[in-house]
Amino acid sequence: MNRLTAVAIVLISACALAQDSTPKFQVFGGYSLLHTDDGGLNGPLLNSLLEAPNGTFGLNSNFNGWNAEAQYNANRWLGLVADVSGHYGGPLTASSGSGVAGLPGGNEYSFLFGPVLTYRSHAKFEPFAHALFGFDRASLSAGSFTGLTTAASGAMTDTAFGMALGGGVDYNLFSHLAIRLGQADYFYTNHDLNSFYGGAFGPGLFSGLANHENNLRFSTGIVFKF
Repeated sequence: MNRLTAVAIVLISACALAQDSTPKFQVFGGYSLLHTDDGGLNGPLLNSLLEAPNGTFGLNSNFNGWNAEAQYNANRWLGLVADVSGHYGGPLTASSGSGVAGLPGGNEYSFLFGPVLTYRSHAKFEPFAHALFGFDRASLSAGSFTGLTTAASGAMTDTAFGMALGGGVDYNLFSHLAIRLGQADYFYTNHDLNSFYGGAFGPGLFSGLANHENNLRFSTGIVFKF
């Protein structure tokens, strides 16, 4: 009887281990697109503030970059994520006929941490949701504005609170490899645009702009599981 009990325990334990294929660690990396909130800034306002002819300046709201995550799974459903992303491109544009060049370039890096909930049902598709908190660092390089002698800008960097609320779906190709079909986040940042652009173009020049941004972030890529 004791032998039968021992065998039963071993078989039950083996079945449980076989069913629980949850990886302890997983790493995600891939492409990311950030759509930014203009915070009340627009082309006509820029033209007025920078004393440029109408139609000279516009705004760029879409920035390409990358997104990477390291995730620890405490159990089948709950994990902890460290999320890093970078996006690149200057926020200002100039019309092709304006003759203006030398616009400032820009970049934005976020460093976020938080919990993730994943629905694992032995299916190929694994939806998840997360709430991530940390900080966001936005930078502008100096601009010479060739062709427009009334404007110039200096380098500016600002670090502020950042938050990403959202989720996505992974598709499992193999036990240790998945494709992140899509991850969509409401991406909040707490940059004061008056201070940010004022630091680049001159204090007091910008007023009435937002002191936070409601952005959207989309990411896709590969997930490695260990």
